[in-house]
Amino acid sequence: MAGSAAVLEDSSLLSRLDRMLLPIERVCALISGFAIFSLMFLAAISVFGRKFFASPLAGYVDFIEVAMPIIAIMGISYVQRDGTHIRMDMLVSALRGRMLWLFELVSVLLMLVLMGFLTWGAWEHFDRAFDCARPLCSSDSTTDIYIPWWPSKLVVPIAFGVLVARLLLQAAGYGRAFIYGLENPVAVPLNLSVAEQAAIEAAAVQGDD
Repeated sequence: MAGSAAVLEDSSLLSRLDRMLLPIERVCALISGFAIFSLMFLAAISVFGRKFFASPLAGYVDFIEVAMPIIAIMGISYVQRDGTHIRMDMLVSALRGRMLWLFELVSVLLMLVLMGFLTWGAWEHFDRAFDCARPLCSSDSTTDIYIPWWPSKLVVPIAFGVLVARLLLQAAGYGRAFIYGLENPVAVPLNLSVAEQAAIEAAAVQGDD
C-alpha cells in the first residue's frame, strides 16, 4: 500500500517538465472529482423523484455508465506523480541507493510499455464509436436515453496519454538517480518516514497560522 511521499523540485529541465505537467494532472483530477459530485447530485434527484413523484430520473444508469471512465481514470496520473497510487512497498521499503532506483526504473518501464499498448487500444476503441456521418457523431450509444459513448471513450486515451507522459518523466528521474547515485532525485516520489511526514504537516499548519 502506498504511503506518504514527496516530490522534490529544482531548476533542472526534468523538474521544470514535472512542474509543467502537474497542472494538467490537477485539472484531470478535478474533473474526476466533479464527476463524482455530479453523480451524487443526480442520485439525490432520482431518489427525490421516485419518492415524491413516482418518477425517478430518466437515464440515471446511463449517466453512471458514461461517467465511470472519468471517475476511475482521469486522476490516475495525479496519484502516480506523488506516489499515492496503490502499490506494494514491502520489498521496496527495504531497498536503498542504486538498487532502489533500479527497481523503481524497471517497474516504471514495465508500466510504460503496458500503458503504451493500453493507450493505443483505447484510442482504437474510441475510433470505432466515433462517426460524424451519424447524428451526434455516434455509432454507439447507451441503451435508455441514447447518450453517445464516444466522449467517454475519448477520456480513456487522454488520461492514459497524460499517464504515459508522467511515466516518461519518472523513468528519466529514476534513470538519472541510478546513473549518478543520487540520494534525493527530483521529479519522482520519495517515500517519507512517519517523522518526516509529521514535520511536513507541522510546517504546513504553522504556515497557515
